[in-house]
Amino acid sequence: QVQLVESGGGLVQAGNSLRLSCAASGRTFSNLHMGWFRQAPGKEREFVASISRSGGTIYYTDSVKGRFTISRDNTTNTVYLQMNSLKPEDTAVYYCAVDSRWLPVGRTVADFGSWGQGTQVTVSS
Repeated sequence: QVQLVESGGGLVQAGNSLRLSCAASGRTFSNLHMGWFRQAPGKEREFVASISRSGGTIYYTDSVKGRFTISRDNTTNTVYLQMNSLKPEDTAVYYCAVDSRWLPVGRTVADFGSWGQGTQVTVSS
Protein backbone atom coordinates (compact mmCIF):
# COMPACT_ATOMS: atom_id res chain seq x y z
CA GLN A 1 0.00 0.00 0.00
CA VAL A 2 1.14 3.49 -0.73
CA GLN A 3 1.07 6.15 1.96
CA LEU A 4 0.52 9.79 1.01
CA VAL A 5 1.12 12.86 3.15
CA GLU A 6 0.03 16.29 1.89
CA SER A 7 1.34 19.59 3.18
CA GLY A 8 1.42 23.24 2.25
CA GLY A 9 -2.18 24.30 2.72
CA GLY A 10 -3.20 27.44 4.55
CA LEU A 11 -5.13 30.69 4.53
CA VAL A 12 -4.28 33.21 1.81
CA GLN A 13 -5.84 36.26 0.25
CA ALA A 14 -7.23 36.13 -3.26
CA GLY A 15 -4.54 36.62 -5.87
CA ASN A 16 -1.82 35.02 -3.81
CA SER A 17 -0.10 31.65 -4.23
CA LEU A 18 0.37 28.38 -2.40
CA ARG A 19 2.41 25.29 -3.18
CA LEU A 20 1.08 21.94 -2.06
CA SER A 21 3.34 18.93 -1.65
CA CYS A 22 2.51 15.25 -1.40
CA ALA A 23 5.13 12.80 -0.22
CA ALA A 24 4.59 9.17 -1.20
CA SER A 25 6.03 6.01 0.31
CA GLY A 26 5.43 2.28 0.20
CA ARG A 27 5.40 1.79 -3.56
CA THR A 28 7.76 2.53 -6.42
CA PHE A 29 6.78 6.14 -7.06
CA SER A 30 7.88 6.19 -10.68
CA ASN A 31 5.35 3.42 -11.42
CA LEU A 32 2.43 5.56 -10.25
CA HIS A 33 0.35 8.20 -11.94
CA MET A 34 -0.50 10.95 -9.46
CA GLY A 35 -3.36 13.37 -9.12
CA TRP A 36 -4.76 16.24 -7.08
CA PHE A 37 -8.42 16.53 -6.17
CA ARG A 38 -10.38 18.92 -4.00
CA GLN A 39 -13.58 18.90 -2.02
CA ALA A 40 -15.43 21.98 -0.87
CA PRO A 41 -18.03 21.83 1.92
CA GLY A 42 -21.27 20.30 0.69
CA LYS A 43 -19.81 19.39 -2.68
CA GLU A 44 -18.46 16.24 -4.27
CA ARG A 45 -14.76 15.61 -4.59
CA GLU A 46 -13.57 16.95 -7.93
CA PHE A 47 -10.58 16.47 -10.19
CA VAL A 48 -7.99 19.24 -10.25
CA ALA A 49 -4.92 17.89 -12.06
CA SER A 50 -3.09 14.69 -12.86
CA ILE A 51 0.37 13.73 -14.07
CA SER A 52 1.61 10.52 -15.64
CA ARG A 53 4.43 8.36 -14.30
CA SER A 54 7.08 10.08 -16.37
CA GLY A 55 5.51 13.52 -16.17
CA GLY A 56 4.99 13.55 -19.90
CA THR A 57 1.19 13.73 -19.76
CA ILE A 58 -0.61 16.33 -17.66
CA TYR A 59 -4.28 17.21 -17.35
CA TYR A 60 -6.08 20.07 -15.61
CA THR A 61 -9.67 20.86 -14.96
CA ASP A 62 -10.72 23.92 -16.94
CA SER A 63 -11.17 26.17 -13.91
CA VAL A 64 -7.49 25.98 -12.93
CA LYS A 65 -5.81 26.00 -16.34
CA GLY A 66 -3.23 28.76 -16.54
CA ARG A 67 -3.18 29.21 -12.75
CA PHE A 68 -2.17 25.81 -11.32
CA THR A 69 0.82 23.66 -12.23
CA ILE A 70 1.26 20.02 -11.28
CA SER A 71 4.75 18.54 -11.21
CA ARG A 72 6.57 15.59 -9.76
CA ASP A 73 10.04 14.64 -8.61
CA ASN A 74 10.64 10.93 -8.98
CA THR A 75 13.92 11.20 -7.06
CA THR A 76 12.18 12.43 -3.89
CA ASN A 77 8.84 10.65 -4.41
CA THR A 78 6.95 13.92 -4.27
CA VAL A 79 4.19 15.48 -6.34
CA TYR A 80 3.51 19.22 -6.21
CA LEU A 81 0.65 21.55 -7.01
CA GLN A 82 1.68 25.16 -7.53
CA MET A 83 -1.41 27.34 -7.21
CA ASN A 84 -1.20 30.94 -8.41
CA SER A 85 -3.82 33.68 -8.67
CA LEU A 86 -5.95 31.92 -6.10
CA LYS A 87 -9.66 32.69 -5.96
CA PRO A 88 -12.19 32.24 -3.14
CA GLU A 89 -13.79 29.45 -5.17
CA ASP A 90 -10.55 27.48 -4.85
CA THR A 91 -11.28 27.05 -1.15
CA ALA A 92 -11.44 23.32 -0.38
CA VAL A 93 -9.64 20.41 1.16
CA TYR A 94 -7.04 19.27 -1.35
CA TYR A 95 -6.13 15.59 -1.65
CA CYS A 96 -3.40 13.83 -3.56
CA ALA A 97 -4.10 10.39 -4.90
CA VAL A 98 -2.55 7.49 -6.77
CA ASP A 99 -3.63 5.98 -10.09
CA SER A 100 -1.84 2.65 -10.15
CA ARG A 101 -3.54 1.28 -13.25
CA TRP A 102 -1.41 0.26 -16.22
CA LEU A 103 -3.45 2.61 -18.39
CA PRO A 104 -3.06 6.26 -19.40
CA VAL A 105 -3.30 8.61 -16.43
CA GLY A 106 -6.85 9.15 -15.24
CA ARG A 107 -8.98 12.22 -14.63
CA THR A 108 -11.81 10.94 -12.46
CA VAL A 109 -12.16 9.96 -8.83
CA ALA A 110 -12.84 6.38 -9.90
CA ASP A 111 -9.42 6.14 -11.60
CA PHE A 112 -7.58 6.77 -8.34
CA GLY A 113 -7.10 4.47 -5.37
CA SER A 114 -4.98 5.51 -2.41
CA TRP A 115 -5.68 8.95 -1.00
CA GLY A 116 -3.90 11.27 1.39
CA GLN A 117 -5.51 12.81 4.46
CA GLY A 118 -6.00 16.17 2.75
CA THR A 119 -4.79 19.70 3.39
CA GLN A 120 -7.07 22.70 3.81
CA VAL A 121 -6.76 25.63 1.42
CA THR A 122 -8.77 28.73 2.29
CA VAL A 123 -8.77 31.78 0.02
CA SER A 124 -10.24 34.96 1.42
CA SER A 125 -11.66 37.72 -0.76
